[in-house]
Amino acid sequence: MVKIGNNEIGEFPLLLAPMEDVSDPPFRAVCKENGADLMYTEFISAEGLIRDAEKSVQKLDIYDYERPIGIQIFGDKIESMREAAAIAEAAQPEIVDINYGCPVKKVACKGAGAGILLDIPKMQKMTEEIVKQVSLPVTVKTRLGWDDSTIKIVEVAKRLQDVGIQALSIHGRTRQQMYKGVADWTKIAEVKNHPDIHIPIFGNGDIDSPEKALEYKNKYGVDGIMIGRAAIGYPWIFNEIKHYLKTGEKLEGPSLTDRVNVTRKHLDFSVEWKGERQGIFEMRRHYTNYFRGIPNFKPYRTQLVNLETHAEIVDLLEEINEKFQEVYAVV
Repeated sequence: MVKIGNNEIGEFPLLLAPMEDVSDPPFRAVCKENGADLMYTEFISAEGLIRDAEKSVQKLDIYDYERPIGIQIFGDKIESMREAAAIAEAAQPEIVDINYGCPVKKVACKGAGAGILLDIPKMQKMTEEIVKQVSLPVTVKTRLGWDDSTIKIVEVAKRLQDVGIQALSIHGRTRQQMYKGVADWTKIAEVKNHPDIHIPIFGNGDIDSPEKALEYKNKYGVDGIMIGRAAIGYPWIFNEIKHYLKTGEKLEGPSLTDRVNVTRKHLDFSVEWKGERQGIFEMRRHYTNYFRGIPNFKPYRTQLVNLETHAEIVDLLEEINEKFQEVYAVV
């Protein structure tokens, strides 16, 4: 059983990666229902939390059904990160997570996210201060390095373990790669299989099928897998992987009704959480993903992203469920 602090998260846990503008409570709700073992919030700006910025504070919202859950923070100033960790702990998650992996220019080029991989001593010191600040388990999400010439992920893992983190998630790309190319899991395996590493190591990058999850589990020996982009519009991937790891058989994919029902749940929660106007607006980015692969769907997607009331969208989803049943059956 894999544990982070006192939190048991499964024999081979599947984690939902923290994704900006994606991993909000409505999305986490459908992922948890479909088998995610541990989830993280969107990354939250330390400076935003300290200034009590509305957008940052709202990201602290967590719900009992999500537990165990980690709140992820990012920033480039040690004192700010220490203060933000205390604010995050007060929101009562199970875990405080540090983002040392975000590759986006406005974050990384200011020395936060993956930018701190260029200053490993500062990374170690910042982590140490956060571990001292909070009583909750502290975990870290990072990348292999800034670029191919700065990959020191084994050293990073040992240093972070030494100052008290209780799990490490590694995305198998450098910051320079962004999301291009192929994730290098051999470097993740070097960390997991190093004799001095004793904390759980989770691999992240390119896992988009049950077959690949099993292959990488066996090949690289990680303690669990973190899934990001493959879960967008397809939260069923968690249970599909679990079933395949247990039985060697693939579950049948979601029916059209399954897709409509999950979209409806996601929409309902989005409206409940953010209010009708904002909830509908933020839901618009998800429709293409939920109905990907259905022929001649574009006119309906256009309607979905243009409708302005919850009731109208619900009616359209019901129409989609009826109209596309026969078409979807032969896709």
